[in-house]
Amino acid sequence: MEKPKFNIAVTGLNNTDNPGPGIPVIRGLKESKDFDVRIIGLAYENLEPGIYMRDLVDKTYQIPYPSSGKEAVLERIEYINSKENLDFIIPNLDAELYTFIQSKEKLEKMDIRTFLPTMQQFEERHKANLNEYGEKYGIKVPLSKSITSRRDIDELKEDFEYPLLVKGKFYDAYLAYTPEQVNTHFNKISAKWGLPVIIQEFIRGTEVNVIALGDGHGNTVCAVPMRKQYITDKGKAWGGITIKDEKMLELTRNLIRQTKWRGGMELELIKTNQNEYFLIEINPRIPAWVYLAVAAGQNLPEALIKLAFGMDVPNYSEYEVGKMFIRYSFDLIGDIAQFGSLSVTGEM
Repeated sequence: MEKPKFNIAVTGLNNTDNPGPGIPVIRGLKESKDFDVRIIGLAYENLEPGIYMRDLVDKTYQIPYPSSGKEAVLERIEYINSKENLDFIIPNLDAELYTFIQSKEKLEKMDIRTFLPTMQQFEERHKANLNEYGEKYGIKVPLSKSITSRRDIDELKEDFEYPLLVKGKFYDAYLAYTPEQVNTHFNKISAKWGLPVIIQEFIRGTEVNVIALGDGHGNTVCAVPMRKQYITDKGKAWGGITIKDEKMLELTRNLIRQTKWRGGMELELIKTNQNEYFLIEINPRIPAWVYLAVAAGQNLPEALIKLAFGMDVPNYSEYEVGKMFIRYSFDLIGDIAQFGSLSVTGEM
């Protein structure tokens, strides 16, 4: 029986020291034994490494940043669809999700599917709403507060002890030991990601993460916990290992059951020395370490596509404990003609 073939567009090709999830997502899709894929890369910059990985990305198009507006993005997608007959789009960056979630109906009119959280699910788990989120769903969270001005920094001593974390609304997190350091990080983050900037209580313990996939009806399709073994100065896992932790898995299943989460997600947790778990962040999409879950036996990108197209999805109840990943740097060789083609025509 001939396998179905899907034309799948994927963003997040920036596989650098702050890697996007695009390339590991593609690797998972390419390894599916139940369908074949043609991968269309959607890039924001013409030096995103994934563009030049010809064994993984079949064709690349440049798209406008979400800040250009929803209509500009949809116009470009419509053009790409006219050339590639897209079946599915997997957006992999937090900053673009708002646009794609809002555009669900317009994309469906182009016969393009997505499998993303609802706008309510997306909005309520924002870092700025973490206190209310924890209270609503019965999860321990660090004290968090949004600030919009440098004048707010002096008032932090009323609620927080140093050190504390200074976070952007989409990305970046810095540890600050003094108000002066908070001020420096505030300026840097607000210039890059805008306001508000989030101040969060620093919880001492071990950083652990769970990657998961919800079917939109309260069921957990995939879930794999991981402990970070090496963390970069940007707070990104550069090495990690799958662990056996039923408490983390139960926390994840309970959250997906209550929220009826739809799509991929990552829970970032701190496990204290007292074996308490604090939820510090929810990333509402597939994380960059997804290929570790694939290698451990749960192919989340494949399951995502199967859910969207009504195909049978395996019962991913098991995974291999002790599976490890280590990122590395690699010199990818291209040609100036490739760079020129993308710069001039917006496609390659």
